[in-house]
Amino acid sequence: MQLVIGNKNYSSWSMRPWVLMKHFDLPFDEVMLRFDFGPGSQFSSAAVRFSPTARVPVLVEDDGFTTWDSLAIVERLAELFPQHAIWPRDPRQRAQARSMAATMHSGFGDLRRLCPMNIDCDLQAVGRRLLASEPNLFADLTRLEALWEPALQAHGGPYLFGREFSAVDAYFAPVAMRVLRYGLPLGPEAASYVGALEANEAVRAWVAGAMDEKCFVVEDEPYRSGASEAPR
Repeated sequence: MQLVIGNKNYSSWSMRPWVLMKHFDLPFDEVMLRFDFGPGSQFSSAAVRFSPTARVPVLVEDDGFTTWDSLAIVERLAELFPQHAIWPRDPRQRAQARSMAATMHSGFGDLRRLCPMNIDCDLQAVGRRLLASEPNLFADLTRLEALWEPALQAHGGPYLFGREFSAVDAYFAPVAMRVLRYGLPLGPEAASYVGALEANEAVRAWVAGAMDEKCFVVEDEPYRSGASEAPR
């Protein structure tokens, strides 16, 4: 199989299935389409070869069959590799995990808009300014804790449904990157969960790749105008 992704530093949607596949040691080749969004974008012309949306991620199976959208890819992987607990095995836990992933998929717009993923940059000063000026950001963080904490308390951590990492944890890995890079405040249980995601080997592998890219994409950089510039 192939997994078509964007820049690891910026592409939160690509991070989710990549981390999941890496964690479960699923066989795949990575196809990186570097972001560029100007006129005559090479990214768009390349991405449209893989899906009608011209976006990433895209899962390409051995026979060329494609699945796009990160949540659909996760479901396809669960079908292809039933031997792995990609979702929790317990049916009620599985329903909860899917509900949580879908909530992330369609929500937390202010967190995503104000704090775009940028793994190779320390944005804590920006985070402090945003928290002082954007009440909706704090509201999203409060909702995030309300989503995570009942599961962490019920199952004992370190992941949302206990000791085993699953698709729902992969879904929140980019959120952990935002919390860490922007220095966003969370309560002890939620902060411990972020730490568990940061320590996961598949997440660490993605972060290492992001740090190695050294590729500045201005459209994904609202707080810098150059790769070596301190955030505004």
